[in-house]
Amino acid sequence: MFVRTAGDRDLVAIRALLVETWHATYDAIYGADKVTAITDEWHSVASLKARLAKPNSEFLVAHDGKRIGGVAFAEAVDGGKLIALKQLYVLPSLQGRGIGGMLLDEVIESFPEAHAIRLEVEEQNTRAIAFYEANGFVISADLGEHAGASGEPALVYRRPLAG
Repeated sequence: MFVRTAGDRDLVAIRALLVETWHATYDAIYGADKVTAITDEWHSVASLKARLAKPNSEFLVAHDGKRIGGVAFAEAVDGGKLIALKQLYVLPSLQGRGIGGMLLDEVIESFPEAHAIRLEVEEQNTRAIAFYEANGFVISADLGEHAGASGEPALVYRRPLAG
């Protein structure tokens, strides 16, 4: 797999990856109907296309020449000092092979002025939490913007960056 910037030609495949990954991850937490509703709204081709042109952001895919195996989206906030990681997903069949780490590294390299990276994660998404903790993230006292299945804010993790 290699990591590159996403383009228009990738949007249908990115949507398919997000739908598959969200169902595999969140059906047991939210229920399949709610996951379908969320992915239809958040991961429509039009919604994804808007991210391609968003200023101060990076939209990446991990690709092996035949298919997209992972996707990440992040944006610089707080005057570029903080990276807000909004998405990092790897196809369930390809998880555990280093693709998520490659995407995370490329996101961080895309924002050389940043001093930290922040993300939100559903409390019940233990696999993602384990991944982030293994990659140096620690839980933050910050409140999340998004509510989890319980209606409680998502967990917020931060990682300082060398700067």
